[in-house]
Amino acid sequence: MKTKYIINAKILDPSQNLNEVGGVIINEKGKIKAVGKEVNKSNIPSNSEVIDIKKNILIPGIVDMKTFVGEPGFEYKENFRTLSQAALAGGVTSVVSMPNTKPVIDNVSMVDFIIRRARDKAKLNIFPCASLTKNMDGTSMTEFGLLSDKGIIGFTDVSKTIQNTNVMSRIMDYASDLGVLILQHAEDYELTKNGQINEGEISTRLGLTGIPNIAEKIIIERDLSLLEEHKCRYHINQISSQKSLEVIEKNKNNGKKFSVGVSINNLSLNENDIGDFKTFLKLSPPLRSENDRLSLIDGINKNLINVIVSDHKPEDEESKRLPFAQAASGAIGVETLLPLSLELYHNGSIKLQKLVETLTINPSKILKINKGTLKKDSDADICIFDLNKPWVLNVNELKSKSKNSAIENRKLQGKVLMTFLNGELVFGQK
Repeated sequence: MKTKYIINAKILDPSQNLNEVGGVIINEKGKIKAVGKEVNKSNIPSNSEVIDIKKNILIPGIVDMKTFVGEPGFEYKENFRTLSQAALAGGVTSVVSMPNTKPVIDNVSMVDFIIRRARDKAKLNIFPCASLTKNMDGTSMTEFGLLSDKGIIGFTDVSKTIQNTNVMSRIMDYASDLGVLILQHAEDYELTKNGQINEGEISTRLGLTGIPNIAEKIIIERDLSLLEEHKCRYHINQISSQKSLEVIEKNKNNGKKFSVGVSINNLSLNENDIGDFKTFLKLSPPLRSENDRLSLIDGINKNLINVIVSDHKPEDEESKRLPFAQAASGAIGVETLLPLSLELYHNGSIKLQKLVETLTINPSKILKINKGTLKKDSDADICIFDLNKPWVLNVNELKSKSKNSAIENRKLQGKVLMTFLNGELVFGQK
């Protein structure tokens, strides 16, 4: 690979507080050699590979902290190849994969399989999680130390919450000793079992069992209380309500160190969008009220929420086109994470620099990986997008194997033009 010069770019890199027109030099090893306004037409050697991106936005490759791959066991929903295609089309160059495969990723042999499979089939940086408990049963801890040594980035039971306080205490104790990352889904089972959508007027009108937002708050309060005793690396995968945010603000103001994520779905949609039983909008956590949605946006602006995730969960049509109570939860989103996030910029809710921060350097810091940055000598993972390009989402044009998007036919503004992975152009055209 020869040296590449990307010029005439509006560069945004929150890891360096960089916001200027300039360029990026990518060396023959796929690393960033230089970035900024000093990289321009005037200092490029003749006969070099030059890519003029015409004042479009250039940011570090996006890091998505919550995606479901499907391998092994659910290849009919998604696989490493289709996930890679979808992610790169959305400017996502690194993903954290969930362990709720079949079988569950809870032992060394499964970790070896996933890492080999990802290496062979994925054109993407895959950072796998293992389950917190064996077979995600909520009782028997997995081997944190052994699995971490094999390449596991963090531990989660995905949409299953550790309900037993004693088990959670032991998990946090071990995590503290070993320095591993715990990712918790906050939802009290007894309050949410059989629940379908947010508890309130709409759930009553539709005759669906509601999921109260206090169920999320209770688990967050419990875990943050345990964090006083066991100061481990702790991350709340996704929050959805104002009540949870109040608890988070109080604890962060008291000096506790933990991180918080939110799904782009909960930032862009609310319970009203479900209309008359739109099963493609059945999600976990559920879509909440408009007040909750606005509170979550405020939480990002106040640095209470650190990360925006796609919560990419492919499901086949047969499992979604069912009566609402029987339909599977989840929606695809890795390809539309950035364009949907840009809505929050265009409507004046969140500054562009802040959005890019939640999608790049913040998840990288939480995961302790050298991604989400354009610093010298870092991997040249780059996303280039047209900030203002209007388009309408056609699910049949999406790269994911499953088409269960929550935003079908939505008018969007902002589209990915090119994605580079280790300096190679892997999506788009020069």
